[in-house]
Amino acid sequence: MKYLIKKPDTFLNTLNEDINSILQRSFDNLFPEYIFHQELDGMAMPVDVKEYEDYYCVKVELPGIEKEDINIDINKSYVKIEAKKEIEKDEENQKHKYHKSEFRYGSYSRTIYFPYEVDVEKSTAELKKGILDIHLPKLETEEKKTKRLEIKD
Repeated sequence: MKYLIKKPDTFLNTLNEDINSILQRSFDNLFPEYIFHQELDGMAMPVDVKEYEDYYCVKVELPGIEKEDINIDINKSYVKIEAKKEIEKDEENQKHKYHKSEFRYGSYSRTIYFPYEVDVEKSTAELKKGILDIHLPKLETEEKKTKRLEIKD
């Protein structure tokens, strides 16, 4: 009879993935998607989305990515962030061997939908120390006016 022997790092990775899956499902029930709906395309970009009285603040972790490699598309109801990180070319020493590589390369994409419309023209973005900070003012809406309607004969 053969036994299945798991290496400690494989076992811990599997256990960690199981715990993350359970926690994700639990928090999905507490925080429904329709509040801040987001689509995950490509590789994940960690984000913080904060809502203030008159604006939204979106912070995105993009370590090692230059601003020239980032595209931000804004609509009244969403922001789409796309980034690309390419493998650094080592021309000096072509023959090398990785012992471990945990860096992620390729295309990143994230779309975040908002419950209230944003002002596209007044939105701004800034990249500092690998953190993309997007400031999205909410559209100013006229207060609902009440009008008395006269009934005609």
